[in-house]
Amino acid sequence: MMRAADLPLHYNISAILEHNLTDHADKPAILSDTASLTFREVSDQVNRTGNALLRAGVRFGDCVAILCPDRPEWVTTFFATAKIGGIALGMNTLLKTEEYDYILGDARVSVLVVHENLLDAIEPVLANHRTLNKVVVIEDAPHKGYTPFTDWIADEDTVLEPARTHRDDFCSLHYSSGTTGMPKGVLHAHKDYPLIAQLSGVDLFGMTEDDRTFAVAKLFFVYGIGANLIFPWYVGASCVLFAGPPRQAAAVLKTIETYKPTIFVSVPTVYGAILSLPKFNERFDVSSVRLCISAGEPLPERVWHGWADVTGLEILDTIGCTETYHTFMANRPGEIRPGSSGKPIDGYQVRLVDDDGHDVPQGEVGNLMVKGETSALFYLHQYEKSRHTFRGEWLFTGDQYRMDEDGYYWHQGRADDMLKVGGLWVSPTEIEDALAGHEAVAECAVVGYYDDTGLLKPRAFVCLRKGVTPSDAVQGDLLKLCAKTLDAHKRPRWLEFIDNLPRTATGKLQRFKLREH
Repeated sequence: MMRAADLPLHYNISAILEHNLTDHADKPAILSDTASLTFREVSDQVNRTGNALLRAGVRFGDCVAILCPDRPEWVTTFFATAKIGGIALGMNTLLKTEEYDYILGDARVSVLVVHENLLDAIEPVLANHRTLNKVVVIEDAPHKGYTPFTDWIADEDTVLEPARTHRDDFCSLHYSSGTTGMPKGVLHAHKDYPLIAQLSGVDLFGMTEDDRTFAVAKLFFVYGIGANLIFPWYVGASCVLFAGPPRQAAAVLKTIETYKPTIFVSVPTVYGAILSLPKFNERFDVSSVRLCISAGEPLPERVWHGWADVTGLEILDTIGCTETYHTFMANRPGEIRPGSSGKPIDGYQVRLVDDDGHDVPQGEVGNLMVKGETSALFYLHQYEKSRHTFRGEWLFTGDQYRMDEDGYYWHQGRADDMLKVGGLWVSPTEIEDALAGHEAVAECAVVGYYDDTGLLKPRAFVCLRKGVTPSDAVQGDLLKLCAKTLDAHKRPRWLEFIDNLPRTATGKLQRFKLREH
């Protein structure tokens, strides 16, 4: 098993790209609708971009932000920043202007590389930040008064020596897709990248140079950049970049048919959306895929079985978080327990503890703690939240789980989502699983709601499958199903139909918005 100590003391993640120049220089590194580049071409653009950043005054430890759809320029700017010893920040493309304002200030961004389609969302707050000395626009936009990316790097040298970074130096900053409040900044070190690529990409998923990855999870999300950039390049494989919205199921399938990836990296909502398309496996050729991966939220057992029935492929449901950089627990090929998050992978330990920090007995629900060498150390400028989450060697994830007799872990919801009804704890996940068992339900969510007497009771929000119309009859069937499968205190007191559940850009359910509904 690989350890951080196995890496050279002075290590730079540009090595993940550059080692491919020996045997794979002319092999496609990136495939996309905008451009396809070989490893040699990527390396040349990384070096040009790195030299341009140095010319713009970026110093060791300075932050360079990228606000762009998944395109080659995103990738080359990320690696260029790390190569010169800077800190690369991939920004969520679906945030509001005030959130960009917060992140630019919190990260003290020095250079911003932004796609012209996203410039309007961030431009109103650019003048607020004194540390920001350069804005580069991807695509030709001279009318905006900013430097076009292609002009910016055109005359730069294709030779660039990597900075002499320590393996523990920070090289990337990620703002967690939290479900409440402003996102929290999480710093990761150069060592975290090869370490998780080996432990997860190679040891768990079995990636090789013959693979080709495709992810609906975007590069600004650690799940996306890990599985669809770092992991494949670590072994010399190619990756497919998809700039479109992840929930466009037909476009996702068309991308698979066009570029023929062998590994499909997705989230439960997209698997569900694809399954809702009639005869999708007859309309689109997905036969190139050998491995399917899911993360972001628990994969419903019904979706797992539906996907296996139609495609013949198993989905490996996993769990990771921004703080650990990527996967720390997963189902393994041939050892899948549908509906569970699997078991801890090599390199990580987990515990389930009560609110006092004591281990809970097997079968009981506890707070999930994880320990591993890729864990972050703190939240940027968040002292109290850091104290709550980072507890010595252990990371408090905020998720609640139970472990069965075979060592598989089953998600029970977030710690702050648990409901105390009639003096008894209730997991929203248990109620949601019961409702999801009805054929009319596409997805659902349960939150707590106070009745007229001030008592907390479960309230369910249900999205119906296409072609099913909300009615008293459907509502009655769902309530009868709950009465048949759930204890009395767990049954929803209110059941409402809704078109879509509120989610973050990375697919996480935003229960607080349902509580405000």
